[in-house]
Amino acid sequence: MKAIEKFRNMLEPYGFEVIARISERLGMRASRLRLLFIYLSFATLGAAFVLYLVIAFFLWVKDGLVIKRKSVFDL
Repeated sequence: MKAIEKFRNMLEPYGFEVIARISERLGMRASRLRLLFIYLSFATLGAAFVLYLVIAFFLWVKDGLVIKRKSVFDL
């Protein structure tokens, strides 16, 4: 258990203050940057879902337009 506490104490200053450090470099407020990251994560997730729906639509249209021919083995 001591090793976990030591590892956590080592990571806290470097891992949990990432946005604060980035916002300090960019000259922004950390709350605005956190909000930006949240919005970007929703946008990327939404974009992937929309892309999936568009591809599914085009495959549905393709299946409706392509004429299914009989196989040689059906003769």
